[in-house]
Parts: sequence; structure tokens; C-alpha cells
Amino acid sequence: MSIGNSPEDDRPSIGRVLQQARIAAGLTVEEISSSTRVRIPIVHAIEEDDFSRCGGDVYARGHIRTLARAVGTDPEPLVSQYDAEHGGRPAPTPAAPLFEAERIRSEPRRPNWTAAMVAAIVAVVGFVGFTFFKGGDDSPATTQVAEGSTPNTKSPKPKTNKPVDPKPAPSDSAIAAAPRDKVTVKLSASQGKSWISAKDHNGRLLFDGLLTQGQSKTFQDQERVDLVLGDAGSIELFVNGKKVEDKFQPGQVERLSYTKGDPAVG
Repeated sequence: MSIGNSPEDDRPSIGRVLQQARIAAGLTVEEISSSTRVRIPIVHAIEEDDFSRCGGDVYARGHIRTLARAVGTDPEPLVSQYDAEHGGRPAPTPAAPLFEAERIRSEPRRPNWTAAMVAAIVAVVGFVGFTFFKGGDDSPATTQVAEGSTPNTKSPKPKTNKPVDPKPAPSDSAIAAAPRDKVTVKLSASQGKSWISAKDHNGRLLFDGLLTQGQSKTFQDQERVDLVLGDAGSIELFVNGKKVEDKFQPGQVERLSYTKGDPAVG
């Protein structure tokens, strides 16, 4: 277990960096635990630089990477700092024993050419005898049957394929024609990337993750859709087919809720 920083290193500790990044993103420990599946006690322990609950260095590195991505910070410097403070990564297994095993293998047996020649002679004699016995019948019909080239005189029946109704490609028109008895929310990362979370009216998680630039997500529920936008300024928002004109600032964390009668915030 490592608490705080070593005397030689004045960098902030790993837990401190993760905690500050989480607070800056406007996220609670419970929200981080829900989005990363890392248990709440382990999140608290890591933010206090206590890695003993992770179950080993491999799991500790994995938890650091997962939490860093969830709060929007680069995980690699934190993993390198962890390796420097905990003795580095384990050395790879030496390959010498493998080469030793290769050297002590027995020499391969030489092929038995005499037995191979005898078998080849027997095969040739058998083929000549069979050809001599069947050589009296060289009619074209026999040759065709032997070669499997008898023409098929029956003409194939034309297949009647029923026309398949083409399925319309999904587009923004589907959002424009959103059903009135449901709430439909579309998020587009038009200005950059943003961590988003979406839940239905029962609190069931519909999506929790990073939406990169150019990606879109659409959510639908019978009554309400609740949103958390980690960087609301990067998101273009459509509710029930109408664009929400609210001007969110870059880096702004927004918690929004929409119902069937919106786009006014519910």
C-alpha cells in the first residue's frame, strides 16, 4: 500500500489527480462506480492512494486506467507513476529454457525409402491391371459416365422471387417524426467528445460512456429521459424532433430531464 507521494517526487499523488478530475467533471463517486463497474469502496481507496483493495498490481493498473478515462484525464502518466512508486512492471520470463528444450530434442527419424518404393510399385501394378481389365470398353458414353460429364438435359425452372420492400435507412427524419406518446432524445457530438449518461424514467441505465466527435446516440422512453453531459458545450441536442437552442459552455456539466411535452427542460 502506498499513501501519498515519495519525498523525491513533488507531483500530486495518483489518487489526488483522479479525485480532482472527478470533481472538475461534476461527478460523484457513486456515478463513477456506476459507469465503470468499480465498487464504491475501491474508488474511495484509490482516491486515498490505497491500492491494497485492488487485488494486485495488474488490477490496480486496470482500475487506474478505467477511472482516468471516466473523468476525462490521460491514464498513461498515472500508470507510469504507479509503476515508478511500486517497483515497475515484472520482468519478462527468460526464453533460455525454451531454447534448451529445443536443443535436447531427439533427431528425427529418416524416412524408410525402401518401404515407400515397394508401396509405389504395388500401386502401379494394381493400376495397370485395372486398366487392362477395363480397357475393352472405351465408348463415349462410358467415358462420359466415368468423367461425370453427362449433360443435364432438363432446363432449370426459373425462380420467382417475391419483391422485397426496401427498408428505409435511418436518418434525421425519424427524429423529426418522433412519436407523440414517447419522449425521443438525440445527442450528437458535433464540437468534440463528451462523457454522457442516459437513464429512463425507472432509473434504468440506457447508456454510460464517451461520445466522440461525429458520433450520435438516440434514446427513447414512454415517459422521461434523464441525461448527464460531461462536456455540454460539445453536444448538439434534439428533443422530440426539435433542436434545443440552449447555449452550453465548453466543459460545462449539465444534468437534464426531458418528457413527452418538451423540448422545454422538464
